[in-house]
Amino acid sequence: MEFVNYLGQENVLRFMLLFARMSGLVAFFPFFNHLRIPIVVKTSMVLFLTIFLFPHSVLGPIEPNLVALVFGIVMELMLGLMAGLVAYLLFAALDIAGQQISFVMGFTMANVIDPQTGMSAPLMSQILTILAIVIFLAFDGHHLLLLFYHHSLGTIALGGFYPEVSMWNFIEKAVLNMFLLGFIFSFPVKAISLLSDVIFGMLMKTMPQFNLLVVGFPIKIMLSYVVMIAILGSMMLLFKNEMVEAIEAMPSVFY
Repeated sequence: MEFVNYLGQENVLRFMLLFARMSGLVAFFPFFNHLRIPIVVKTSMVLFLTIFLFPHSVLGPIEPNLVALVFGIVMELMLGLMAGLVAYLLFAALDIAGQQISFVMGFTMANVIDPQTGMSAPLMSQILTILAIVIFLAFDGHHLLLLFYHHSLGTIALGGFYPEVSMWNFIEKAVLNMFLLGFIFSFPVKAISLLSDVIFGMLMKTMPQFNLLVVGFPIKIMLSYVVMIAILGSMMLLFKNEMVEAIEAMPSVFY
């Protein structure tokens, strides 16, 4: 009987809006939204997080009608969409870097199926993305995202989120940084490729019998791999620092 009394109108609204907010975490954030994770596991995780965080949630001033409830659920999902986009853009920067590296190495046609999107993607993009996910889990990035959602319950009441101008400016800056980081990640390989092209051009001028297709491309691939091995640790360290900075900056923007 006590449990039945607990199922009041306010508690039902709190549970539904909190379930929508936790669904935004699983639907839009990297690693949590991976297609290889079964839907049953994702739904069970959302339900567990909703039950676990229910005592910490606060219901905002929302009217108990269908229109207000649907609008509140959409806004809760919008919170996950906008915050998840900021984290996803860093993975997209690695994907752009992998595409540029694959182009200069001659691996443009060597595409594989991306298990995340189900689409064809360059080989180097897949390697960098998998390493980034491992690094993301290694520095407890998934725990930082859970803490971000937990802290949001104390500052943004359920049903009280609305995207402001500062949030759009933050995402706009993150999109610009995505292309800049993609160039920074791929610059060493592109630089060594450009340098090798200059050297090969000088060799072909001095030795016309030099066969670029037979000798030049394997050397370019070998040099690119050597540079990739040399800078991979620094690349992942930069990715980690940018991801931690983005997650730490999200509360000041979204709260």
